[in-house]
Amino acid sequence: MDFAFSARSLELQERLLAFMDRHVYPAEAVYREQMASAGDPHAHPPIVEELKAEARRQGLWNLFLPHRTEWTEGLPNLDYAPLAEITGRSIDLAPEALNCSAPDTGNMELLALFGTPEQKEQWLHPLLEGEIRSAFAMTEPAVASSDATNIACRIERRGEEYVINGRKWWTSGAASPRCRLLIVMGKTDPDAPRHLQQSMVLVPIDAPGVTVLRSLPVFGYDDREGHAEITFEDVRVPVSNVLGQEGAGFAIAQARLGPGRIHHCMRCIGIAERALELMCRRVTARVAFGKPLAEQGVIQEWIADSRIEIEQARLLTLKAAWLMDTVGNQGASVEVSAIKVIAPSMALRVVDRAIQAHGGAGVSDDFPLAAMWAGLRTLRLADGPDEVHRRQVARRELRRYHEGGRPA
Repeated sequence: MDFAFSARSLELQERLLAFMDRHVYPAEAVYREQMASAGDPHAHPPIVEELKAEARRQGLWNLFLPHRTEWTEGLPNLDYAPLAEITGRSIDLAPEALNCSAPDTGNMELLALFGTPEQKEQWLHPLLEGEIRSAFAMTEPAVASSDATNIACRIERRGEEYVINGRKWWTSGAASPRCRLLIVMGKTDPDAPRHLQQSMVLVPIDAPGVTVLRSLPVFGYDDREGHAEITFEDVRVPVSNVLGQEGAGFAIAQARLGPGRIHHCMRCIGIAERALELMCRRVTARVAFGKPLAEQGVIQEWIADSRIEIEQARLLTLKAAWLMDTVGNQGASVEVSAIKVIAPSMALRVVDRAIQAHGGAGVSDDFPLAAMWAGLRTLRLADGPDEVHRRQVARRELRRYHEGGRPA
């Protein structure tokens, strides 16, 4: 295994760290003020566009795509991983500033891999330009969506159109006033084999019959891009709006989720690093029982455990990224499942320690820790719950014994 970053990645890391110090961290207070002034949890504050323009001037733009397109050079997963970690340190601003925020990154990858030239021109190009946002509509309230074959949203072909009927929720990004595109997964052939029943279609969010009912809060927090509940009532789109081929929806979903999980996990590590930094600053500045908190044995144990756990998670995530680059998404699937369990849980533990070290301040909005915790907790469910990923890891482990083998 070779986790060495390329010269290009190292140079981008230096530039991104400088961009964070000079532009992103100072903008955090401005962002909070502008959001408060807007009085709308889904507003698009001007500071975001200012950061996007500066990132683009500095060549820190669309770094997430692992393959070359007509619009981007491409950057291997291993080289992008440390950049995703850096952006995780300011999760509300940095990913979008670089046009590298979910769910757009996954949607752009799908359009780049499976889109027709016309679909790319209509949707991929404005997404890569940062002009619009998009959402991915897969999860449904009426079924256990951790098993994607359960999805019940119906996509029926009638002549040269698809007619869509169903209900989705946790459609992240759909509450944004800048969202223009929904990638909708539903059943086109309920009688086909289980993994060939689903398809994905491109649906403009303003198509007749599409209704955004509400944005679901997370532990009381309203995400700026929203997690929407949406109904589709006799929504009609041309057959040409199918993504890839009819019946390929399940396979395409797996292609989408692999790289996205790497991004999520590296951003988790960035969040954990920021939380550890906040904890260390807090405990060196506060005195209790006659000495700095940093001299208390239990605090030192928290700091040591946090550093050890961050390093472990980072190494496993880099291994998964390296495998994706060398043997492909399928060859890295078990390691991707492993990091999807490890990284959010690790970051939650680090943030929880930081909250405890801050005392009452830690659960307030005076520090970002409470919001960090709320966001991280969703990642034990998003892109597949922990239990599904553990099942994947256990199945591979047990397969060796069923096949008469032994542990490597």
